Amino acid sequence: MIRLRRPATVAALTLTAVATAVLGLAGPASAHVTINPAEGTQGGYGRFAFRVPNESDTASTVKVEVNLPENAPVGSVSTMPVAGWTVAVEKRKVDPPIEMHGSQLTEAVSKLTFTAAPNGGVKPGEFQEFPVSMGPLPQADTMVFKVLQTYSDGNVSRWIEEPAPGAEEPENPAPVLKLAAAAPASPGASAPAAAAADDDDDDDGSGAATALGVAGLVAGLGGLALGGLAFARTRREPAAKS
Repeated sequence: MIRLRRPATVAALTLTAVATAVLGLAGPASAHVTINPAEGTQGGYGRFAFRVPNESDTASTVKVEVNLPENAPVGSVSTMPVAGWTVAVEKRKVDPPIEMHGSQLTEAVSKLTFTAAPNGGVKPGEFQEFPVSMGPLPQADTMVFKVLQTYSDGNVSRWIEEPAPGAEEPENPAPVLKLAAAAPASPGASAPAAAAADDDDDDDGSGAATALGVAGLVAGLGGLALGGLAFARTRREPAAKS
């Protein structure tokens, strides 16, 4: 008699189908240009890096153009040297001017262009970071940096799509820097100093009171000593006469 093992066969086929479906859906995630860290503080300064991965299998990234947002200008933008790359800085007029350390700035950086040296660039399977220092950061909720990534074969990836609240991430998202409001100064910041001053005053007062108490005690003891001597003298005088 031959027994059929259909349940085991069906289970195996089912697991195989599920695994195939899962593996088929789990394709590689598309990497895109980001800014790190992705958060800053309004009115503050920070060091950030634009992280650029290479998505091509055959070409290198040879140029990266970072456009700073026009609606959120920054007074100071400086770059860090990156080996094998040069950077060009473009500026634009801003109106109204930017307040910075008591001065009015009428220009702000509008674009940074990083260009690789000949036969250089970000090769397939690699990424490169381009550090910058910026500040004071604007009074805005976000800064959106639109980036163009040029490959050695002439292809250009345009990371320029702005995210929408509550919506899925766009196909070609632009790097976004979120800005939090600066924490207000605590009104009790000077309380420790005031308390210390009060403690000093209290110490001075208690010291004076202690000194007066000691002086009074000495005077009292002196009075008792004189009184004792007088009493002893009066007792000796009658004894001498008899």
